[in-house]
Amino acid sequence: MSGELGRVRQMWHLLEPLHAVLYYAPEAFEEAAALGYAVDERWPSYFAWRAAPLGEARAARVTETFYSFSPRMVGAYVPAVWSVASPDAVLAARVRAVDHAYRALLGEEAAAPGTAEAAALLRRVAEAADTADRPLAAANAVLPWPDEPHLALWHAATVLREHRGDGHLAALAHAELDPVESLVSFAAIGAARPEVFRSRGWDEGEWQAGLDRLEKRGLVAGDGTATEAGRALRAEVERRTDEAATGPWRVLADVERERLVGLLGPLWVAAIGSGLLPPENTLGIGKV
Repeated sequence: MSGELGRVRQMWHLLEPLHAVLYYAPEAFEEAAALGYAVDERWPSYFAWRAAPLGEARAARVTETFYSFSPRMVGAYVPAVWSVASPDAVLAARVRAVDHAYRALLGEEAAAPGTAEAAALLRRVAEAADTADRPLAAANAVLPWPDEPHLALWHAATVLREHRGDGHLAALAHAELDPVESLVSFAAIGAARPEVFRSRGWDEGEWQAGLDRLEKRGLVAGDGTATEAGRALRAEVERRTDEAATGPWRVLADVERERLVGLLGPLWVAAIGSGLLPPENTLGIGKV
């Protein structure tokens, strides 16, 4: 991996937990419950929070943009989530949820000068992102920027994570990995246990069919582990993903990037150390 791609990967590792707090924080579930969503599981609010920038998206649109979820699972929540609350109401609650969650998570750091400095740097990067053909990034990028630094930081992190995610889907398509195959192939390299990936709604038959297709391509062995070719293909997917995410970061000078890493470090530690985020995840952070 080149130095530039390594730095881009590093920024993703730092920002992803800061974005993902929304999906696990108790303050976010409180806001979701106030809107009328069931909170005995995280999926009703997850689909609402993440899809709201797309407007009243139908199931097909969410399936297409989220990609790795089973269409059956998406259909269980979308478009029903919009009968509970409108996308505008969800977006307003999303800001409140992040505000409350970050204040609880970061304490005085939420309003610290370093957080404001990090938010300003990240905003420059997010505003430099080309969102053409990147629907989730584009939908988030046109939302109003919050005034409070900790909220602006989260918003920038979200634009950049969806920008990277949209590019990742293009990389998977180039590798000819369909939604379930993208998960099977990732589990095969040890990113997480298959049971973790099956949270995306694929049943055993669909998972096995994906395994069979990949085995025919020589990408996985009979025991479900990746072959050398399978590992090479996944490495190529991640390389293409990093390359597609590189552009916005070039707006920062090297010294600014290093400064940003230092500023984000304590916030990352707070997010990881909170215990809110699952230690094993479908993103494979730390495994690729």
